[in-house]
Amino acid sequence: MKIRYSITFFFLIIITACKSTKPSKQSKMEFPKFDIEAHRGGRGLMPENSIPAMLNALAMGVNTLEMDTHITKDGQVVVTHDDYLSPAFILQPNKEEIPKSEAQKNIIYQMPYADLKRFDIGSKYYPAFPQQKKINTSIPLLSDIIDAVQSDIDKNNRKQIFYNIETKCSEKGDGILHPNPDKFVELLINIIKEKKITSFVIIQSFDKRTIQIINKKNPEIKTAYLISNKKTFEENIKELGYKPFIYNPEYHLVNKDLILKCHQQNIKIIPWTVNTLEEINLLKNLGVDGVITDYPNLLLP
Repeated sequence: MKIRYSITFFFLIIITACKSTKPSKQSKMEFPKFDIEAHRGGRGLMPENSIPAMLNALAMGVNTLEMDTHITKDGQVVVTHDDYLSPAFILQPNKEEIPKSEAQKNIIYQMPYADLKRFDIGSKYYPAFPQQKKINTSIPLLSDIIDAVQSDIDKNNRKQIFYNIETKCSEKGDGILHPNPDKFVELLINIIKEKKITSFVIIQSFDKRTIQIINKKNPEIKTAYLISNKKTFEENIKELGYKPFIYNPEYHLVNKDLILKCHQQNIKIIPWTVNTLEEINLLKNLGVDGVITDYPNLLLP
């Protein structure tokens, strides 16, 4: 009996050791050579920043899902772009239009999620994106998007994708449109760690404060600096105070010289938002490391 237990115990140790040393999916992740990012989940095709959009882009074969985050009154991290409920594509819970005069009164940060999720973000025709499929869907929690995407990856044996998550904040909006940057980052990082997606997340922002905080407190998380200003590359990097993983300029600002400067600093350059195949190919030939686009179908079969 003692011999039998000893043998059993020995094999349990071997099995446990094998399990503990097996590389996880996270440890195998490499950033793509050319990154195809679905802007707001590919809003040219599906309702922006919605779970259906993310799953559609995932099924198409994108490398990265790009999305925007805000904080609700009750401290929930939600995926939506505007500071308020936009009448351009959102309907009230009763399916009526949001009066334009009332639009900017519906501030995300001043609404609890229980009220926010009752609005329909996908049924109204959106003239800016006539190809967009109409679906009755709502503003999702970031955690729900991650759960839906990771479940779909597991269920359909898809490749793991990256999440490019933007913090929608600015100094003038502190305490009005969003919490202070430290709190914003805390709420966001808590979800990323809870969902165990740290290795395949990039946090991007126009507000350098949030990515500076992440670089200081969570340097293992990749960051990206969104740029729309006319400052030089050197000026922007100096103000940021460190080298981000990605430099994200508005695509009209990109030229061969800027690409060279990024690559000399070992920084990737991925411009936004590029929506024609002609422009995408031009930038690709110049040597960018990817593009953020509303129409990922332009690059995928």
